[in-house]
Amino acid sequence: MAPPKALPGAAPAGLRRRAAAAATLALLAGGAPALAQGQSQGQGQSQGARDTLTIGITQYPSTFHPNIENMAAKAYVLGFVRRPVTVYGADWQLACMLCETLPTLENGLAAREVTPEGKPGLRLTLRLREDARWGDGRPVSAEDLRFAWEAGRNPETGFGPAEFYRSAYALDVEDARSVTLHFDRVTFDFASLGDFQPLPSHIERERWAQDPKGYRSRTAYDTEPTNPGLWSGPYRIVGVQPGAGVTLERNPAWQGPAPAFRRIQIRTVENTAALEAQLLAGQVDMIAGELGLPVEQAAALERRTGQRFRFLYKPGLIYEHVDLRLDNPILADRRVRQALLLAIDRVQIVARLFEGRQTVAQGSVNPLDPMHSPDGPDWPFDPARAAALLEAAGWMRGGDGLRRNAAGEKLSIELMTTAGNRAREAVEQVLQGMWRQAGIETRIRNEPPRVLFGETLSKRRFQGAALYAWISAPESVPRSNLHSEEIPTEARNWSGQNYPGYRNPEMDALLEAIPQELDRERRRALWARLQAIYAEDLPALPLWFRSDAHVLPPWLDNLQPTGHLNPSSLWVEQWRLR
Repeated sequence: MAPPKALPGAAPAGLRRRAAAAATLALLAGGAPALAQGQSQGQGQSQGARDTLTIGITQYPSTFHPNIENMAAKAYVLGFVRRPVTVYGADWQLACMLCETLPTLENGLAAREVTPEGKPGLRLTLRLREDARWGDGRPVSAEDLRFAWEAGRNPETGFGPAEFYRSAYALDVEDARSVTLHFDRVTFDFASLGDFQPLPSHIERERWAQDPKGYRSRTAYDTEPTNPGLWSGPYRIVGVQPGAGVTLERNPAWQGPAPAFRRIQIRTVENTAALEAQLLAGQVDMIAGELGLPVEQAAALERRTGQRFRFLYKPGLIYEHVDLRLDNPILADRRVRQALLLAIDRVQIVARLFEGRQTVAQGSVNPLDPMHSPDGPDWPFDPARAAALLEAAGWMRGGDGLRRNAAGEKLSIELMTTAGNRAREAVEQVLQGMWRQAGIETRIRNEPPRVLFGETLSKRRFQGAALYAWISAPESVPRSNLHSEEIPTEARNWSGQNYPGYRNPEMDALLEAIPQELDRERRRALWARLQAIYAEDLPALPLWFRSDAHVLPPWLDNLQPTGHLNPSSLWVEQWRLR
């Protein structure tokens, strides 16, 4: 998934509602290597004496900064050490986490108003929890929200998604814990603040003010991530081993329920076979479902190990797909994109590689989402139709079985994914074979997730196709990855998640209209049109909607998978020992 929190993360994850439209996700940091279970918890200790939990995940984030880039790995680790203002819970309902009361039109914390230009606007008042503290003891304050807003409003900073900061045209500090945001439009999801999160102004403002464009490389979140003043959650980062793991310890400034473990060690093992081996050897206690074993690998492990572990399978808003670089002249032709999808037997792949545990996707909106539309173009496995489209696009078979155009150029595509992910690498091999049957050459080149999401996709350096996942929230408007203004550019310091470079004026108009349509049924009609355009244009190739497999020790209770953008780690203080 991918970069979306995109979250690409597994993707970025990626990726948001309002400040996080379309995950993206689309969803770590380093710390000292995890000890073997007997060392970290003490051989022969009782279950009640456990004070360390070691978690295995498959990705490492490219940054720890909460407002820069979206990646599932970052979202997962920050869930332990930060608290966002609002979140979607395991029940898929929006709730306050850092605020006292969720703003609504009914309670008066949200109210319609007229902008200085005479347009319909919205006033939104947020009051932070009185007990919210940074790890150095300072209160999380209105000034921290103001700094995040000011930095986000400056396009040189590269915060995403930029549309949120453009819409929030003014911020008033009411008192030490309260701010009022003024938006230039009224939207149905106004209370979902997504990636708009407070930043410790006393640490970060000076670094940003010196050079907003260079702030990305100077932020304390990456240069001194063990600074306690960066963290507001039940845990804080105390050790980082880049690319390998992160060590967390209880945050003494945390005012909420005490978490069960004194220390949490998060180990990054990018190869899923190696991660499984470490679980069996006791080097990790659990594997996070958000960034863990593919579902079929977990199911096979469950059959072999019986009751040694607990397995939780959670279907969710996780969209596995193949992004296509539309600047590539080959992929700029919609007929070629359609042929690529028609040449994939997705039903067979799901049946054989995933034991039928995934849902084949016809578009980017999951059937579990309330705005899913069953209508629109369908792309079943149809080699004859794929061949006809390719020939109409000028790609004819040669004597070697591969297709070439009139200039003799070979129909060849580079395909990338997250190196070490056994399931994705297996899918790549199958895609390569199926496309070869259609006369298309596929060149596989994979990269570690932190490179693929942090550099190659976010800076649009990929040349052909990229296989990963977006993770979204319920009814998440996908502006960040479909609107033409969200194509990452150097001028915008690479914010935005429209990695294919997709441009469609009607899609742009829908992405702007959907959030502002407050009538649910009228909004549903707009969503249906959006899905129809997506299915016809295919800026990305839909594969399937993924289920996550959480592999837990039998002595760990109360971990609740969410199946969406907000990871289970956000509720770590509720995890308990049996």
